[in-house]
Amino acid sequence: MWKYALKRILLAIVTVFIIIIITFFAMNAIPGGPFESEKAPEPSVRKALEARYNLDKPIGEQFLIYVGNLLQGDFGISLKTGRDIATTIWTSFAISARLGGMAAAAAVVVGVILGSLAALSRNKWPDRVIIFFTTLFVSVPSFVLATILLLVFCLQLNWFPVWDASTTSYFLPVLALALYPMSYIIRLTKSSMLDVLGQDYIRTARSKGLKERIVIFKHALRNALIPVITYVGPMLAYILTGSLVVETVFTIGGLGSKFVTSIAHRDYPMIMATTIFLATLMVVMTLLSDLIYKAVDPQISFD
Repeated sequence: MWKYALKRILLAIVTVFIIIIITFFAMNAIPGGPFESEKAPEPSVRKALEARYNLDKPIGEQFLIYVGNLLQGDFGISLKTGRDIATTIWTSFAISARLGGMAAAAAVVVGVILGSLAALSRNKWPDRVIIFFTTLFVSVPSFVLATILLLVFCLQLNWFPVWDASTTSYFLPVLALALYPMSYIIRLTKSSMLDVLGQDYIRTARSKGLKERIVIFKHALRNALIPVITYVGPMLAYILTGSLVVETVFTIGGLGSKFVTSIAHRDYPMIMATTIFLATLMVVMTLLSDLIYKAVDPQISFD
């Protein structure tokens, strides 16, 4: 397993470096610049700013300078706020991690429970109701769902404040982020559970007189969770990328809203640092989900 983990880590480094190259050159290929706006500075001030941030140099030299600083752990400072980007990312990510963690936990726990219930009540009314709503929620993107929830529960029903400076309500943002992955996990758990329940070892366990709850929880559910674990890595990617817009809709000052703002303001260092951070996080989460397979099913081999 260690050999496999080392290969994946090396592949992850290459992947992140390719993302850095693509993001850097694509970002600089877009017409305009960070100092071009309605209140653009004087030409002399603009030249001084470009020289300070190395924007007056050829694009290739800018890339080498950026990579050199990055290898020293220097993400630079924001072109708009003048603040240290590393500090901004860690502060903002604490909020995004709290939101994403609650959404991921809700999606997995509720998804596995409802998926198992749908499998055990196949073709009965609980199964049909659950599948109806999962099909509905799978069809709606998170940012559309966030807008609908904001309109209905905040503006129409007034159950939640649109924005409150003293307290931040995570219920609606978590719901907006969790419903799609939850629906997918429900369908995944149901199909996997039905497949496992038809296996010979389940029939053997039942023929030996084991209690049904032991058969379900100890034998069936454990093996049915393997596809769910496979989905955890992509699910975290979906939740983090979905939070980029959801945080903006609900005015939550997390990493997502900072990323959207940096794109709007052409804040090159902030865009690069956020992209690198999210890409690294996704690669690490995917690697961890792969390694968890072995703990769940010892028969899985990485050779």
